[in-house]
Amino acid sequence: MYDVAIIGKGPAGISAAINAKARNKSVIIFGRDSKKVMLSPSIHNYPGFIEIKGPELIEKLNNHLQTLDVHTSSKMVNMIYTMDGYFSIQAETDMIEAKTVILSVGVDFKKSIENEDKFLGSGVSYCATCDAPLYKGKVVGVVGYNKESIEETKFLSEVCKKVYFVPAVNEDFDFSNNVEIIKDVPLKFEGDFTAKKLLLKNSEVEADGFFVIKDSYPLGTLVPGLEVDGAHVKVNKNMETNIKGLYAAGDITGKPYQIAKAVGEGQLAALYAADYIDNLG
Repeated sequence: MYDVAIIGKGPAGISAAINAKARNKSVIIFGRDSKKVMLSPSIHNYPGFIEIKGPELIEKLNNHLQTLDVHTSSKMVNMIYTMDGYFSIQAETDMIEAKTVILSVGVDFKKSIENEDKFLGSGVSYCATCDAPLYKGKVVGVVGYNKESIEETKFLSEVCKKVYFVPAVNEDFDFSNNVEIIKDVPLKFEGDFTAKKLLLKNSEVEADGFFVIKDSYPLGTLVPGLEVDGAHVKVNKNMETNIKGLYAAGDITGKPYQIAKAVGEGQLAALYAADYIDNLG
């Protein structure tokens, strides 16, 4: 049982980890380096640095994190369950428990495929490692939005009879013969009680199940019952969400999308999370 679990390893998440450790809390942080910061050629408005490149700032943040006793995991968090006084976090095949959670996953404006949320858990999955055994010897479809989706497709091809791969990522593919690549735009899942068909702009795929592999998932799916405002999480001035013990920080809480704002909110979320833990009794 960790005191604080942080979902997202950008400036807000690392700031939260630093400040939670300053309050002597046990911390685990999930995620990988912020793509947004890594792709920034030059940052001019972060206090203390007249000009710094994105990768250089990420390196400095990671160096600071490595000086602390913080557990890190690059596994994708698929679901956060609100339990009685704590949280249970599903990270691929792992289940982690924490007294508080801080969301710092950034903001993603990409729309989900129509009916994706409707069939989640009923023919649509976000984790091939978790659910591949359910489709042993069967036919599946994969919609891939990142590099990891390529590896997931290779894994599924070893388990399933046939895999349809719909790429939305610019990478080279080297698949076995039972993988068929369909370069088309996914639009909608269809089915009765479970998803059985994926409609694309110019074609369609019928399968026993589907996997959608991307960097982030709809907030309402990630944390059932979480109050959101479009792509953002609703928080108060203490970075508290509507769920007790759950906080949010950084771009996920809304504009301005600035590193300095993210770092400050990460600090606030960690300090108020620490206060919450201290008052649990």
